Amino acid sequence: MVQAIIKLGEHEDRVLNVIKAKHGLKNKSDAINFILSKYEEELLEPELRPEFVKKMMTRQQEPTTKINDFRKHFGIK
Repeated sequence: MVQAIIKLGEHEDRVLNVIKAKHGLKNKSDAINFILSKYEEELLEPELRPEFVKKMMTRQQEPTTKINDFRKHFGIK
């Protein structure tokens, strides 16, 4: 486990305390870990599951149909 000393402003400290209380976390370290995991989930590019990649590779080989008029083909007015 890595330990770090960080400097937070008053506002950032309050925000961290709110997150800690809202999610029932034990300490600020847990709150920071929570924030980092949320950041990872929402903002970093997730890896594609191997079964999804395999499915897309299979679909890429399927024959295609050329459609000249999308609305007419699918009966959209």
